[in-house]
Amino acid sequence: MPNHVHVLIEPAYSLPRIVQGWKSYSTRWMLENNERLGLGVPGRGLWMRDYWDRFIRDERHLETAIHYIHQNPVKAGLCQAAEEWRWSSAFRAQRPQA
Repeated sequence: MPNHVHVLIEPAYSLPRIVQGWKSYSTRWMLENNERLGLGVPGRGLWMRDYWDRFIRDERHLETAIHYIHQNPVKAGLCQAAEEWRWSSAFRAQRPQA
């Protein structure tokens, strides 16, 4: 998503530690590559201070969360089907025809 991200993980470390590391790494990468790639990110900040987390209660909740994440770019009008969104786990690369 252009303005937010959804990630589904089973953490092996504390979630605040994971999020802080991810935000730090991605911000440094953005600052190093912003001009070269024409990312257009103004200033030095990339992330909001906080984040939302959710505990997955059971298999049904997991399936619902995956569906929500996959459908997010479709609902935002960025693609017609979840499989078309390049940065999604739902993405299906087009294979050349033989």
